[in-house]
Amino acid sequence: MKIEKIEKVPLREIWRHEAQEFTKWLQDNIEVLNDVLDVHLSNVEREQSTGTFNVDLKAEDEDGNLVIIENQLGKSNHDHLGKIITYLTAVGANKAIWIVSEPRPDPLALFHG
Repeated sequence: MKIEKIEKVPLREIWRHEAQEFTKWLQDNIEVLNDVLDVHLSNVEREQSTGTFNVDLKAEDEDGNLVIIENQLGKSNHDHLGKIITYLTAVGANKAIWIVSEPRPDPLALFHG
């Protein structure tokens, strides 16, 4: 057995296309997210239509509540925050998980630039 050093790499080096590669990987490997967040998500569906837009992932928690998952392999921004609010309303979910590779430290920074 060979043990190697864990190396931090930009997510876009692993998943060049967010929807086609990362979202599909996360759907197939939802247990990774479950372990990190200490939740149990199941019945994961990808690219669910909400009319004009598509939710990256829609799942159910352990109580049967709908959860939406929005992926963003870049800096957090108000565009994605708006999408999350739209998706929550459109699918009737009351929980959202926002996966972002570069979260802004100040939530108000979303509205300033």
